[in-house]
Amino acid sequence: MANLQRDPEVNLSAASALAQNPQPAIPSLPLHVMFRLGLFQMGLGMMSLLTLGVLNRVMIDPNLLAIPATVAGGSLAMHQLVSPARVWFGQLSDAKPLFGTHRSGYVRLGSVLFALCIFLAVQVVWGLGQSFARSGWSLATYGWTALAAFMFALYGLCLSACSTPFAALLVDVSDEHNRSQLVGIVWSMLMLGIAGGAIGSAVLLRGLDLENLQSTINRLFIVIPAVVILLGVIATWGVEKRYSRYGSRSILAGREDQITLGTALKVLTASRQTLIFFSFLALMTMGLFIQQPVLEPYGGEVFGMTVAQSTQLNAFWSIGVLVGIVVTGFLIVPRLGKQTTARLGCLLVALSFGLTIAAGFTGKPQLLQLCMILFGLASGITTNGAISLMLDLTAAETAGTFIGAWGLAQAMSQALSTLIGGALLDLGRLLFPTSSVLAYATVFGVEAGVMLLAVYLLGRVSVAEFRENTSRALTKVLALELEG
Repeated sequence: MANLQRDPEVNLSAASALAQNPQPAIPSLPLHVMFRLGLFQMGLGMMSLLTLGVLNRVMIDPNLLAIPATVAGGSLAMHQLVSPARVWFGQLSDAKPLFGTHRSGYVRLGSVLFALCIFLAVQVVWGLGQSFARSGWSLATYGWTALAAFMFALYGLCLSACSTPFAALLVDVSDEHNRSQLVGIVWSMLMLGIAGGAIGSAVLLRGLDLENLQSTINRLFIVIPAVVILLGVIATWGVEKRYSRYGSRSILAGREDQITLGTALKVLTASRQTLIFFSFLALMTMGLFIQQPVLEPYGGEVFGMTVAQSTQLNAFWSIGVLVGIVVTGFLIVPRLGKQTTARLGCLLVALSFGLTIAAGFTGKPQLLQLCMILFGLASGITTNGAISLMLDLTAAETAGTFIGAWGLAQAMSQALSTLIGGALLDLGRLLFPTSSVLAYATVFGVEAGVMLLAVYLLGRVSVAEFRENTSRALTKVLALELEG
């Protein structure tokens, strides 16, 4: 950003405007507001658990809807496959205020819309399950499958419309001295949301069977999304207007219409490091989430867990992540650095999958729960290192666009993870029809290999090179916009 000061006309104009209209100092973000912002991320964690934990298990379980794993995984993956829209929503929040704010309006409207969409998507799932039970693969079943994919895609668009501007808001309201603290708090609360959603869902799902399945799940998908909407309003109320530094950081303050999508994309693609880090995030995310669509079925089929018990595996995992993020932020990153920390986390994740496979041969649920805690710890170390790098690789002028790009990498790979996880399970069952453990080991083994590929790409990431190239491009592109 210092390169922008090399344009004397821009520098003189900005100094003159500041002298004539001095701006009041923006207060630093207090600790209690950081926790309040984390409430929305907590809500997103609860929604993630609902879709990829509860609903996925209900769809795949042979004793419930018995929808093929590939169909279930593919339908759920649609809410991530529309994630290219994240870049557009991020740029839109950079350029076009909604309800008087750049970020908060998108967060609130998107929350209401995704709550409505996910409830409608669940109603389509009932039709899909009934069609499979009645006639198998029929014309009606193909129609229900397409409708389910469409509804989850619509849900994903609404989710992108609020989650990307929210992440950009975190950049806007923080400074160098408190940004890592804010990220640690907010991402920890995401894990608490997953854990809380797992525990709450387990309570609501006790005694679940085919007779009360539909009414119980419908109630769950009304109550929790309504809570998430409320959390979003509380989290963002008054924060942006009081604490946002977006306007003061941009030489285009008051002229946000100049930040076109084309401008943002030029800045985004200015450095080859963008592609390298994008690829690392994609592989790292796949290495963390390929197991997600098969974890609950693994607990049920191999370890004999009930629906409620297998759902609680997410709680063990999220507790491990929570501890891993906190310990890493205070102890590991200061000693090892961001990239070394991320590399260590990736290697530990790969190791934890080997232990998860070994636990399957024992059939003891307690060992699987322990493996989930270890996997969570490794995931927390990886996540902390990767988020720290992500913040280093974000330009303040186009924060929404960069956040959208990093979110795109994660969302697309998470979508592929959901699809790949289901497909690998089906493949494993074909290869090992008499061994459920080996069928699931196919999934976990591939996932470990993907994480090792992420380690290789991480070694090629250079923050210094990214900053140099992006700063140069930002100066050039924005100067041309101002002249226009």
